Amino acid sequence: MTNPSQLTIRELRVRGVHVPMKLPLATRGGTISIAPLALIDLLTEEGVTGSTYLFCYTPLALKPVLQTLANLVPLIKGEAVAPLELDRRLQAQFRLLGTKGVVGMALAGIDMAAWDALARAQGLPLIRLLGGAPRPIPAYNSNGLGLIGAERAAAEAEQLAAPGFRAIKVRLGYENAKTDLDVVRAVRRAIGPDLALMSDYNQGLSVAEAVLRTGSLAGEDLYWIEEPTSADDHAGHAEIRRRSRLRIQMGENWWGPHEMARCVAAGGSDFGMPDAMKIGGVTGWMRAAAIAETAGLPISSHLFPEVSAHLLAASPTGHWLEYVDWAEPILAEPLRIENGAATAADAPGTGIAWNEAMVERCLVC
Repeated sequence: MTNPSQLTIRELRVRGVHVPMKLPLATRGGTISIAPLALIDLLTEEGVTGSTYLFCYTPLALKPVLQTLANLVPLIKGEAVAPLELDRRLQAQFRLLGTKGVVGMALAGIDMAAWDALARAQGLPLIRLLGGAPRPIPAYNSNGLGLIGAERAAAEAEQLAAPGFRAIKVRLGYENAKTDLDVVRAVRRAIGPDLALMSDYNQGLSVAEAVLRTGSLAGEDLYWIEEPTSADDHAGHAEIRRRSRLRIQMGENWWGPHEMARCVAAGGSDFGMPDAMKIGGVTGWMRAAAIAETAGLPISSHLFPEVSAHLLAASPTGHWLEYVDWAEPILAEPLRIENGAATAADAPGTGIAWNEAMVERCLVC
């Protein structure tokens, strides 16, 4: 065990991989068939390495994210591995430019890797470093189930539920409301009445159309409707929420706790879904969890299930873990789902370590 107060940043090693997805995801914004991941290793002078990854959504963003991370090395090299202080300094560095988009992704990557290194140095899993203990978090299977039509969606839903998940999520936003309804009904018939069924519009509707469609789906036993309109339209989501019998879920596009606070104040959502990368890493998440507790807002995770299993276990209003297997091929020990729940790895850190053979096969930059 290394004294964490002595950890000093030596270097960042960053690599880009394209990981093929087992089930491509078709949404209103296009089809995703590979996961472009930025792999980050934060190396310290004391020999402890903290690791994490970022999901870059499109291959077009992978190189800019990696370059931004490389550009940040002179700002952090020689600094102590103190995530809160690193966050303060880096946020100040980009106050004029802003910390959304590629910059925000890079800062969150450094934060998550720093927390991983700190936990490894103490020989603790991240959840214990945060003051909690590993516990099962209900997980829903969010792989696949894109805009593939009712027949294919029903078959895929059965496949996704088969490993024992208690919930799955279907993407909606077809050309007309009737197709949305047909797909939801087909998926419900396939999985039966006992599983929770979430839905996601991926910001695909106007406010007026969202009101219409949530009305047509009101009797279909959907657990939530996720981001029916533009993610930055908090007032629009509040209006949809006011006029709908279905619960609204927002949060995956909250860029930092302050944006979350504005959405909560506007009454834009029944639930919250911070994304570990966009909310600001571990540091940003813990601030978001405090906002959620104050507001009585149940929070689920968005992507990054390996880190999110720790963060949800440390969140007073922790709700559902979104499970995707997109990083699984390049991980030495993927997150396990047992009895429909995920439990944070009890190994030091977040449990993220690389399957180097697969990393080499998927390496693009």
